[in-house]
This record gives sequence, C-alpha cells and structure tokens, in this order.
Amino acid sequence: APTIQLLRVFPKAVTMAMAASKKQFPKIPPACGLTGPVSISSNFCGGNIVHVSTEVSSPTSAVVSLCIDQDPYTALEDTVHSQWFYFKSALLDSSLGGPTDSSAEITVDYVITNANDVAFSSAWPGSQVCVSTNGQKSYERKSKTTYSKKDGTLRWQHVHKPGEEGTYFSFFEPYTYDRHMSLLDKCRSTRGVEVSVIGKTLQGRDMELVKIGTGPLKCWINHRQHPGETQAEWFAEGLLDRLCGLSDFGAVDGLAHKAREAFTFYIVPNMNPDGSHLGYLRCNAGGQNLNREWCDTGDYKAPTLERSPEVYYVLKKMDEIGVDCFADIHGDEEMPFNFIAGAEGCTNWGPRLQGLQGAFLGAFCRANPDMQKEVSYDPEDANGANLAVCSNQIATRFDCLAITLEMPYKDCLTCPDPVRGYTGGRCAALGKSIVDAFMHVKDWLRTDEPFWETLQEDDLYVRPKEEWEGKGAEE
Repeated sequence: APTIQLLRVFPKAVTMAMAASKKQFPKIPPACGLTGPVSISSNFCGGNIVHVSTEVSSPTSAVVSLCIDQDPYTALEDTVHSQWFYFKSALLDSSLGGPTDSSAEITVDYVITNANDVAFSSAWPGSQVCVSTNGQKSYERKSKTTYSKKDGTLRWQHVHKPGEEGTYFSFFEPYTYDRHMSLLDKCRSTRGVEVSVIGKTLQGRDMELVKIGTGPLKCWINHRQHPGETQAEWFAEGLLDRLCGLSDFGAVDGLAHKAREAFTFYIVPNMNPDGSHLGYLRCNAGGQNLNREWCDTGDYKAPTLERSPEVYYVLKKMDEIGVDCFADIHGDEEMPFNFIAGAEGCTNWGPRLQGLQGAFLGAFCRANPDMQKEVSYDPEDANGANLAVCSNQIATRFDCLAITLEMPYKDCLTCPDPVRGYTGGRCAALGKSIVDAFMHVKDWLRTDEPFWETLQEDDLYVRPKEEWEGKGAEE
C-alpha cells in the first residue's frame, strides 16, 4: 500500500527504484470513491488508467487528473513500459455528485499527469487522443490534445452532452478480446479455413493459428506481440477478411483466390492475448517483451515455457512447418507513417534478400498509398542484427524474406485525415493490401535465378532513413 501511494505521487522515482531492485512492479488499483461530475473506469478488457483526482470548478466544469498504469517489470530490458491508455468516462447521477441540471453540458479537462514517465514520451507531440461517444461504434480524434514536457502532462477537453452514452478515450482504437474471439469464430465457420490451438499463454488463454490455402509456399504473418499496438489486430482482421471472404459469405476476390493456390498462410491474429486483456503496452502477463524473446540473449534463455510460452509455441510450429516469407505486424508510437523494417543487419543479407524486400515494398506501395518506402528506422549495421527480434530471427533461421511492419498511432502523413486520423479501418485495409505484395514476389521467394538484376525501377530497394519533413517541429 505505501508503494502504491508513492506511485501516485512520485511515479518516475518509484519506477526507477523498483527497476533497480529487480522487483515486480505492482499494478496500481483505481483510486477509491466517486467524485462528480464523471465516473472514470478502466476495469474492462484492455482498459488502463488510474483516476487520481477530480476538481470541480463549477456546476458545469471539472478537471480530472489521471495516471497511466505500468506493465510489469521487464527483466531483460531492465525497465518498466507504459503508454497505452483506454478508459470510460460517464456522467454520474446527481445523487453521487453528478450534474443536478439534466439538460446541462459538462466540460471536463482530462490531464494525464505522468506523461513524461512513459516508454516513449518523445511520441506525445502531435499525438491526438481517440474518442468515441457512440458506444465504440466509431472513434474520432481530439485535435487539440496538448503535451507539456515541462509539466509532464497530456491534456484534452471534452464536452459531455446530456443523455450521452459513456465516452471512451484511448491511445488508439481498441481491439478487444471479444472482437478477437468473434473474428476467430467467423474464420472457423468459413469453408477451407482451419483454426487450431497450438499452445497456452501464461494465464491459460489459447494461442490460435489460422491456416488458409493449399499452396506450396508457406507464408507466416504474426500480429500484436506488443498488446498496446492494437493496429496490428485491426490489420489481421482485414487480412483474414480478404483471404477468407468473411464479409461476403466466404467469397474472395480473384487475387485472394490465386494467393490461396500459391501459398499456405499461417496467421497468428494475436501473439499476446494476456497483455491485450490486461491493458499492457509491450509485455505479456509475466512482464516479457515478446519481441525480444526469439532466441537467447547472453545468459538469458528464450523463449521458455516459464516466461514466454507464446513465442515458444509459435516458433516450434514454424520449425515444424517451415517459412518461405514472413511479416510481423506492429504499431509505432512516434513515426507518422506506415513503414517496414527489414533484414539489413542479418548475416544472410545480400542481393537476393535486398531484391525481395525492395520488390515486396514496391508492390505494397502500389497497392495502397498508405504505405511508403523512404521513411523507416535507420537500418542496422551489416551483421549487427539483434536475433532476439522476431523478424531478424526468422530471416536468418529460414533464409527468407522477413519484415516488421509498423503502423502509426498518429495521423498518417502520406494520406492525412485531420478528423479521424489513422484508424482501425485503414489498418484493416492495409492488411488486405499485403496480399498484393506477397503475390508480386511469390515466384522469386525460393528461385535460384538472379531476379534482382532485372527488377523494374519502382521495385528497386530504397535504403530508408529515420528522417522526414517536419520531424521535431511539434515538440
């Protein structure tokens, strides 16, 4: 209890002390009590926020102070991650301190008070909070979200209208476990699609694998190793919709039909069901960052059933089946673009993998202008790849095209939308478009011919940079 109180007042200092002592970081319970005019709740699937205080400045206005809760301590990285938030705000009944005038609008200023203590505080400038006022049927953006590095706060204002349903706020559009289960039920009921359980998470949830197609090429696509990157499962929904015909009673378009003949797809829609349910940013239930668990790091053994069964079971199945091409789907907190990070640092990087990556990305950009090729993380130095990172491990282990795909939390600058920003729907559309990219390179994945010598110009590899016009201008 004393630690929890200190966390509310001195979150950064206590976080550093806990990390230094290698102790498990406690989950902060919501502050007790109801104080008008709104009730704050995150006690639902994927929810994350701590209500610190509410200051009522007038009968129709208030300031609500909040903290983002932390993931468990991550031993390998010696840190505590946080940044994902997702909560509901509802007008209280007048008997509990809510507005006495049922026709009044209530203006609430929401302030996240530990914004400087998150994993990627440099990502806040330009970020816009997602808001839904229609029961999460759709989300829009709070364009006037402001970050103060000096005060360590992220704040926005919302006018609650009379009779309004509960209002939901989040870092990105949530993708709940209920929606995950509904997606898999649709896949199970679709002819020619197999859904199997290949293992259990630390908390006993199923690790599901969706198998589609009958082709000789084995294409694996994993999603949402980092649970707060909900973009990834929206992407999975779009991909599965196209390959399975989920929105058209099993009917698929011509290219998807050809893809199912050329490939057998192995799709993991959610690599981290526990973390998704618990409202974590980057960790599983035990505090492991799954995207650093794909091989041993020094004396640290990985993956293991005790720490990272999610990776253990998927990698075991990959070894059994084989991999001819691979994508690992993520979201990036800071960069306002869709992009891929490739295998430049792997020991087997050369003209073949460079050609495959260039042609794959060229086709992806042609299929969907939300994708681009100039901006990405700065590529790793030659032979400097961290093989504990999933796509590096797969590229090396199976000598195949393997990429990490990142989507933005912010608006996508290639095709900006100031009202909605980058949305779950656009993530899903990007998931559909990746089929075009894989189909474009299918004949080159395992050929011995030097195909890279005759690639068309817009299929040539472009070495990306972590620079773009306007970078840092919002800070």
